[in-house]
Amino acid sequence: MRQVFRVLAYVVAAGVVVQAAVMVYAVAGMGLFIDEGGVLDQAAMEQSMSGEALFPEEIGLMLHGMTGTMVLPIIALLTFVASFFAGVRGAWRWGLAIFLLVALQVTLGIAGHSVPFLGALHGVNALLLFGVAMYTGWRVTARDRAMHATPALAAPGGMTAGGVTP
Repeated sequence: MRQVFRVLAYVVAAGVVVQAAVMVYAVAGMGLFIDEGGVLDQAAMEQSMSGEALFPEEIGLMLHGMTGTMVLPIIALLTFVASFFAGVRGAWRWGLAIFLLVALQVTLGIAGHSVPFLGALHGVNALLLFGVAMYTGWRVTARDRAMHATPALAAPGGMTAGGVTP
């Protein structure tokens, strides 16, 4: 279960990268749309909401919203649950941190549509979430490497069970 916890933590970090990529893809497409004479106004938004894309990269906005409100919260919850069975000291704290940062991320993303400053915090929190998720995965990897790299230190006196120091 330790490896499941590690992989889920890294999947959350990868999800943050995907979120950033699809958002920049959409914003770049929006910039081209405007540069080519496109207009973003109420009529354009209603057209977009009816299912007719204004520009091809608009799919990035949809992917960002769906992944951020549905996929990543489920993965974060699974990470938190796996943390209880990982056999790593303090894992539940890091699993909880990931889960709470994802919950905050969703809240900031939705609230950012009404209060732009919260949208800015959405980006800052994404960086924090990425760092915590990467550190969590790294902690498990480092623990496993330390356990496998020093078998001679596991026995009293630095000797293995056979009595021979490697």
